[in-house]
Amino acid sequence: MKKNILYLVFPFFLATFSVRSQSVTLGEIKADYVPFSNYVRPIDSLKTDSESNFKRIQMNLEVPISMKKDKNDRPRLWSVFLQGSYAQMENKNYATQLFPSELLNAQIGIKHMRAISPSWSLLVMASIGVYTDMEEINKDDVLVQGGAIFIKQFNPNLAFGMGPVFTNSFGIPMVLPGIYFNWESQKALHFRINFPEGLELGYRMSPNLDLKAVLEISGMTAETNVANKSMLLGYQQIITGIRPQLKLGKHWTLEPTVGSTLARSFSTNSRKIKDLFKEKDLADPKFTTTLYGALALKWKF
Repeated sequence: MKKNILYLVFPFFLATFSVRSQSVTLGEIKADYVPFSNYVRPIDSLKTDSESNFKRIQMNLEVPISMKKDKNDRPRLWSVFLQGSYAQMENKNYATQLFPSELLNAQIGIKHMRAISPSWSLLVMASIGVYTDMEEINKDDVLVQGGAIFIKQFNPNLAFGMGPVFTNSFGIPMVLPGIYFNWESQKALHFRINFPEGLELGYRMSPNLDLKAVLEISGMTAETNVANKSMLLGYQQIITGIRPQLKLGKHWTLEPTVGSTLARSFSTNSRKIKDLFKEKDLADPKFTTTLYGALALKWKF
């Protein structure tokens, strides 16, 4: 099967809030929890007695530092963003250690958004961060990433963008394609499809309460040492659930989520470009389906 490089190459883009110009400070703190589920052995797809859970806390903050209008009265925004994710895992009944007990992703970056025509915008971003399994933190854990995405706004509800993405995830600097897609409606019964985040279907029950069904993709990345070689470890999960969105006044929003995991897996990949799209001999290690819970607090000032 092909490698899943989504969270290995683009952790920087997946952590950013929005491609829309924002003249306000955006923030979020989120905790999520996956209880113990069984490890499925890749060699024969056998469900074993080995178990792992996943506990994570995330923080995102985006602060505008400059907001100007061009000659056509369209915004030009510069902002700084910070992102941090820390996860703990308990691993039971394994003969040997297969998975880390901790993961840390932390980065700081800058974002620039400007209109380049009535329907086209340019998003430019760059970041530097530490992506580690906490065993040893060194220069190999530092990832530098950047990119420029050209976004076509077809109408107020539909946007698509593409552009080059720079990363040193594979040891030497390289450029890969980046994709952005967002389609949403604003009615009482509404939906949103966003790549690479997922999709949601909601019903706005009142101005302060929105009840949503969600399908969400998330993950973490870490540099790890395997047999004295620098490798990239990726954790990916796909969850589905019910998410009420409660507005607490003008500035605060509370979002609890209750659901289950559809997929949860680890992957370890070479940092050599020649191995980027090479097929693996075995499937990635994965876990059985289990419950999922999360609680997020968002703010806008």
